[in-house]
Amino acid sequence: MHQHHDSQQIPAGCPAHGKVPLYGPQFGSDPEATYSHLRSLGPSAAVDIAPDVEVELVTSYDAALYILQNPASFVRDSRRWNALNEGRVPADSPAVPMMGYRPNALFSDGAAHARLRQAVVDSLATVNELQLRRKVQQSAEYLISQFSSEPGGRAELMESYAQPLPLLVFSDLFGCPPELGDRVIVGISGIFQGTPGADEVLGTALAELIALKHRQPGTDLTTRLMQHHAQLTDEEVLHQLVTLLSGGTAPLAAALGTSAALYLSEEAQAALPVEEAVYQTLWNYAPIANYAGHYPTHDVELGGRVLKAGNPVLISFAAANTDPKLTQQREQLSAKAHLAFGAGPHACPAKDPAFMIAVTAVESLLTGLPDLEMRVPFKDLQWAEGPWSRTLVTLPVRFTPRALAPAGPARPAGAQPSAPVPQPAATVVPQTETRAATSQPRGLFSRFRAWLGGE
Repeated sequence: MHQHHDSQQIPAGCPAHGKVPLYGPQFGSDPEATYSHLRSLGPSAAVDIAPDVEVELVTSYDAALYILQNPASFVRDSRRWNALNEGRVPADSPAVPMMGYRPNALFSDGAAHARLRQAVVDSLATVNELQLRRKVQQSAEYLISQFSSEPGGRAELMESYAQPLPLLVFSDLFGCPPELGDRVIVGISGIFQGTPGADEVLGTALAELIALKHRQPGTDLTTRLMQHHAQLTDEEVLHQLVTLLSGGTAPLAAALGTSAALYLSEEAQAALPVEEAVYQTLWNYAPIANYAGHYPTHDVELGGRVLKAGNPVLISFAAANTDPKLTQQREQLSAKAHLAFGAGPHACPAKDPAFMIAVTAVESLLTGLPDLEMRVPFKDLQWAEGPWSRTLVTLPVRFTPRALAPAGPARPAGAQPSAPVPQPAATVVPQTETRAATSQPRGLFSRFRAWLGGE
């Protein structure tokens, strides 16, 4: 239990006044205790988002909405970051790759942001919902087939299912041929795991993908971005792809893992609909927990604190969604009133497809393994310790092993073969790449594409 503090009576420099670490085992095991303490200091408070990296963290739902919907006073361009510009942020800080400027819609404002965002929104609008649902179902069926016949009927779902599924779906949406899809997955996975050189792997693979689409355009997201009337440069296309990957894969993995755990938990209500499990996750376990750096264009007074121009202000989507002041309003609010997808001009442009992917992935899991159970209670599951994401470390389950299924998507007995899945256009691969590919084990996306083809 945390004692309530009056922010006006706490002297500057007192540990209760700021410098609260938003990382490490204590925070990771019980972030709500930290948020509760921070709320006692006002709608925002100073925290360390990483060692020696201080930011102002907004924990109030109303204050978060005010900032997210006020682009005149709060901009996203982190080149305004005072401490970084003055050399006060460690060069190797894990906060730099998360908060540092990139030429994408996330870190842009005004006309530049509108141009980049419109290209993303319009390109996403070309994705057919039924085809996307089928891509998710196929990815789910493939992943389940890889562990469901193991003797003993045990699996760890974060590693075997929740994390790889969005990577397969996005590699497909981007129109990646198998080998490039493998490298995209290795690169983006490495970035989230802190693997040295992962940035270069991802950047090189996406640059090759863009070059391929110049030669052989398709009906994929990459081609749509390149052909948009906003006339994005290749570098701009690359950075929008990175944003879609980073903003779509890890948060989706967190959402579907937590949603599955909630659905299976003893604490869940009987016959909890999958959609409700996903909504509960978005409200109570926001996958992107603390992010969305904003930089005041002038000093702004907020709840008795002055937010200085150029000092980073981060939104705690996790704390805002669980703001006790919302308790009496939650029943009156729309189920979509959570801030897990942000709000205002920088709200997630893919929130509806993301929700559908999470629901379909959980439904496919439950259909494929109807007697699935968790091996530990929900309250004993381990969460990642970092500040950025609220994600399970592991999700251990048990089930009745399935008979080893043949390769390729299964069809009901007597059903006619479905229409062929559209394949990426044939790619002319240099002989050196061909030799390298044949001498190395196939990656995740290559194995998935081979499985789709019946191998």
